[in-house]
Amino acid sequence: VTFIEAMDTMMPTFDPDIRRVADRMLIQPRKVDGYTSVFATEVVPGEPGQKPVKIKLVDAKTKEEIPDSPLYVYAALVCTGRVPNTQGLELDKAGIETVRGFVQVNDKMQVLDKPGGEVVENLWCIGDANGKMMLAHAASAQGISAVENICGREHAVDHDAIPAACFTHPEIAMVGLTEEQAKAKAEAEGFELGKSQGSFKANSKALAELEGTGIAKCLFNKDTGKVLGVHIIGIHASDLIQECANAIAAGTTVQELAMMVHTHPTLCEVLDETFKGAVGMSAH
Repeated sequence: VTFIEAMDTMMPTFDPDIRRVADRMLIQPRKVDGYTSVFATEVVPGEPGQKPVKIKLVDAKTKEEIPDSPLYVYAALVCTGRVPNTQGLELDKAGIETVRGFVQVNDKMQVLDKPGGEVVENLWCIGDANGKMMLAHAASAQGISAVENICGREHAVDHDAIPAACFTHPEIAMVGLTEEQAKAKAEAEGFELGKSQGSFKANSKALAELEGTGIAKCLFNKDTGKVLGVHIIGIHASDLIQECANAIAAGTTVQELAMMVHTHPTLCEVLDETFKGAVGMSAH
């Protein structure tokens, strides 16, 4: 397997510590090669029966063909993201300006006539078409919010509290800000950023499942204890992240989370250890 990534790093939208652990757990033990900062500009038939697929590779910055190009492989899987299916809606006739096809909305999911523009009365847009967060559960939350607002009960979705998961093995899950984003926020707002990390190696349930590799990481405001982001790579990370999303949504601080009791022996104790570490109460 050879992956080709246009960005400077593999998994560019993930937290840097999660990227490093994922590389060690998912890539290095396997026969996987890869390129970063490289575009696959052309995928064409190669030599039938010998090298079926030919891929032209260019440097993402200079746009010049790299020395390893062309690349010959047996099959190519193209995963270049998604585009909103809004072209046939004739939005321009209604005076609605999109951005790369995405419909612009406010916090109430009301359609705007342009970025930062005026509300288009009696028109709402939820889900992937608005580009805010292209996840099924985010679309569902936006739909509920839109109906609440239509009924006169004001509501806004807190997208910072919506979790996401990557179903590798082990799983990766996250909610809130990455460390780069949290550092930028701390610098802009003048607070000290805190970071705490727990390990699946110290968790008896994970060890019993023979899945003791992985970490949980919490980013928080040291001044207020507010949770800014949580990132997990490990067994059942997609289930564990919900506690963290609820904490962000409810405004629960790391001081409060550190005193909450977690069932033993369970995987959620990884988070217990992480939150206790944030306030100097780490035991393992």
